[in-house]
Amino acid sequence: MEKMKMHSPNLTQENIARIREMFPGCVTEAQSEDGKLRFAVDFDQLRQELSESIVEGPQERYHLNWPGKRESLLTANAPIAKTLRPCREESVDFDTTKNLFIEGDNLEALKLLQETYLGKVKLIYIDPPYNTGSDFIYDDDFAESSEEFLRKSNQKDVAGNRLVTNTEANGRFHSDWLSLMYGRLKLVRNILAEDGVMFISIDDGEAANLLKLCDEVFGEKNFMANIIWQKRTSPDMRTAISQAHEYFLVYAKNSDYAKSTFKKLPLSDEQKSNYKNPDNDPRGPWVSSDFTAQGFRPNQMYKIITSGGAEYSPPEGRCWKNVEEVFKQQVAEGRFWFGADGKGVPRRKTYLSETEGYVPWTWWTNKEVGHSQQAKKEVNSLFGKAEVFSTPKPVAALKRMLQIASDSDSIVLDFFAGSSSTAHAVMELNAEDGGNRKFIMVQLPEPCDEKSEAFKAGYKTIAEISKERIRRAGKKTLKDECHEGWNKDIGFRVLKIDSSNMADVYYTPDFIEQGQLKIFTDNIKLDRKPEDLLFQVLLDWGVDLSLPIRKETIQGKTVFFVDENALVACFDTGVNEDLVKELAGFEPLRVVFRDSGFVSDAVKINVEQIFKQMSPGTDVKSI
Repeated sequence: MEKMKMHSPNLTQENIARIREMFPGCVTEAQSEDGKLRFAVDFDQLRQELSESIVEGPQERYHLNWPGKRESLLTANAPIAKTLRPCREESVDFDTTKNLFIEGDNLEALKLLQETYLGKVKLIYIDPPYNTGSDFIYDDDFAESSEEFLRKSNQKDVAGNRLVTNTEANGRFHSDWLSLMYGRLKLVRNILAEDGVMFISIDDGEAANLLKLCDEVFGEKNFMANIIWQKRTSPDMRTAISQAHEYFLVYAKNSDYAKSTFKKLPLSDEQKSNYKNPDNDPRGPWVSSDFTAQGFRPNQMYKIITSGGAEYSPPEGRCWKNVEEVFKQQVAEGRFWFGADGKGVPRRKTYLSETEGYVPWTWWTNKEVGHSQQAKKEVNSLFGKAEVFSTPKPVAALKRMLQIASDSDSIVLDFFAGSSSTAHAVMELNAEDGGNRKFIMVQLPEPCDEKSEAFKAGYKTIAEISKERIRRAGKKTLKDECHEGWNKDIGFRVLKIDSSNMADVYYTPDFIEQGQLKIFTDNIKLDRKPEDLLFQVLLDWGVDLSLPIRKETIQGKTVFFVDENALVACFDTGVNEDLVKELAGFEPLRVVFRDSGFVSDAVKINVEQIFKQMSPGTDVKSI
């Protein structure tokens, strides 16, 4: 029976496998540090294969580089022996919700989500640290060994976690920030759907670097827009030139696919007020627009005589937008306006009843999408006016992103969740348009300053604030007017990143002596529950983490059913042949048992044979 690997994918080995498919002669076998054979790239041979386009080391070329870039990529590609452990007591509607809240380091979270959400996320929004010199904490170390780094800096908390604040005195001010972002962007690109889009908040401090970094990760041709958001309502009188804006940088996985899915924005009440009906047109209110186009087309250069007898020709360097036949047909339909006296310049009508919306542009005013103070008020109003989070983004701005680039059933990811403004926006928009978008929030349990309002209000970490905002925003959304098509999902499953459920012996069997084997007959840690094991199996198998889970007792054993028969799991001991046959009768797509859970070796050996006979389509594995 095949065993599950129970760790995140090794992206380096996967990349080598792709090279092997294209250039099999460039991949050889090498021995790793633990003595195992694995594939490795013969770079000299690969250079030979690519000799016409390879750029040798010292040759000048245009690229973005910084100290720590290689280490950042190595860190991103390295597998981790971690898992996601469910936390029912902090969740809302755990068994039925399609939303997820992952607590832990987002680099680890992105690694764990690689197989499950590969190519499935339609929209990603992040509001990463802005590298102001004091506001971001991370645990990546790209420059030196961990022990050397910690010895020099003494920056280790009581739990053994590295907590490093990036300061300009560091000497690697921009480099550290770029390293923080690079690996995460490389990983998250894999998760984006082919028509997926990513929005990134940033200010002037790292905007130029982020643009070049995203060009490298996503490709220059997949740049979509650099949106300017007017975040202030008045100038800061303490500065020489007051900063009034930030940016939303927009990239696509594949711009050709993404463009075809972008949607127009609904008209605001102010925009609708521009539509009038001075001629009592039966089609209703309208606005008029210029009927000329730039350029010269002979078949669009004709004279127009208005109903009042005025005569018009296109201005120099321009032509009419349509040929004369189309123009006359639209005049007959009443789609042109020549002024109240019938002698005005020809203008074509656009009717409110026929307007799908307007094309979004790159200037987002605070009047349209809110400003920084408004965003704070949104959070404060949920928490009884206490300022528990200082840098949220306005919900209206995030809803606009969702309106442009998401579908009604899209998965939306935010891996710098902060106060979970993104989750709030998803729930609000679903309630307004009847969509069933699903969110995945990822937030580090970063400690709150003990002097902060948040800490005084009882919130020890940013993650606690983030979860509580979703709870409160969900309840508020339900109280407001809701679209009848919305499924009213305001819940979320809390999953916390932790060490693997498997004891270390599982991963290093070569170092165990024969006399020690009896100690390790069961490789599952003693403090882990069956549901912990289930979620690690879901990760390993790449099964959606939001699928409904049902627990039953069958023949005295606990059995989990994920999405009915998508996966059946039993981690109890004492599993006999009768139970195996009963589970095979459900004909699941996948089934998993505890490797040491069978009453005898004979039963364990017969499991695959039983499923081959009773449910040949079932994938059978053990942990």
